Amino acid sequence: MVLLLLIGLIHVFIVTHAELLQGLYCGTENCYEVLNIDRTEFNKNMLGRTYRKLAAQYHPDKVTGAKKKEAEEKFRQIATAYETLKDDETRADYDYYLNHPEQRAYNYYQYYRRRVAPKVDARIVVLVTLVLISIIQFLSAAQKHKEALDYAVKQEKYRNAAKEIAKERGIPLQGDFRNRKSRKEYAEQVLRQIIEENVDIRGGYKKPSIYNTLLWTIIVLPYTVYRYVAWNFSWFIKYHVKKEDYDDDAKSYLIRRNMSLSEEQFA
Repeated sequence: MVLLLLIGLIHVFIVTHAELLQGLYCGTENCYEVLNIDRTEFNKNMLGRTYRKLAAQYHPDKVTGAKKKEAEEKFRQIATAYETLKDDETRADYDYYLNHPEQRAYNYYQYYRRRVAPKVDARIVVLVTLVLISIIQFLSAAQKHKEALDYAVKQEKYRNAAKEIAKERGIPLQGDFRNRKSRKEYAEQVLRQIIEENVDIRGGYKKPSIYNTLLWTIIVLPYTVYRYVAWNFSWFIKYHVKKEDYDDDAKSYLIRRNMSLSEEQFA
C-alpha cells in the first residue's frame, strides 16, 4: 500500500514538471520551488529575504573550482525566479501558467508579450500627454488670434488709426521700393504690426501665451490653491468678522460675481 502511494506521488511529480515548458519563465523548474517558497504562503517580504539569502549562497564569485559552473546556472535560475515573482502582473501570468499548462499558445503569448512590450514610466506618459495637449492649446490659440487680427486689419477704422500712428512715428508706408507690389506688402506689414500693438483682442481670440496652457496651470496649481485660500480667508476676516465697508475692488468683485463674468470679461 505504501509502495503504491509512493509510486503515485512520484508519477504526479513527473507529470507536473513535464508539463512545464523549456524557455518559459524558469523552464521545467517551478519558480516557487527554485526559491524554496510555498506558493500558498507567498508574500513579497518572504520573497526578498529568500532571494537575498540564496543569491548570496550561490553567487559565482563565492564559488571556485568545479562547482563554479553549477553555481552560475543556479544563480541564473534564482534571479529568473525572483524577476518572475516580484512583479504582480508577471506573477499572475505565471500562476495561470502553472494552473493551466495545457494552454500553451496563450501562455507563450502572455510570456513574450511581457518581455517584448516596452515598460514606460507612467510619469513620462503623463508628462508627454500634458506637453502635447499644451502645444495643441497654444497653436489653436495662435490660429484664433491670427484670424481675429486678419479681421481687424481689414476694418477701415483700424487701418485709418494705424496710418495716423505710423505718420506720428515718422514711418513711411511706401517704403524704399520701386516695385508696386513690394510697396503694398510693406505697407500692409507696417499697418498689421501697428494694429496688433494697439487693438485689444480678448476672450477666445486673445494673444496666445504659455500661461494659458494646461501644463502651466498644473505647475502653478499649488500656488493657485494657496492664493485662493488666503484670499477667501482675508475676505472672511475683513468683511464678516471686522464688518468693514466694501472697498472699490470688493464692490467690483461682487458685481462681477453676480453677473457671472470672469475677471477678464469684466475688465
